[in-house]
Amino acid sequence: MKIDDWLLEILACPACKSPLRAEADELACTSESCGLVYPVRDDIPVLLVDEARKA
Repeated sequence: MKIDDWLLEILACPACKSPLRAEADELACTSESCGLVYPVRDDIPVLLVDEARKA
């Protein structure tokens, strides 16, 4: 997965607005209470709550 650092700095979890961190081929919410993990497909983050899974 290739996500530029500047893009990762501005991305936020759509559910709780917390920052995201890169993990393997996913972006994980940094909030303890939310904990959603969003897929990245073809280097494009899919930031849809319906597509996310609980960590």
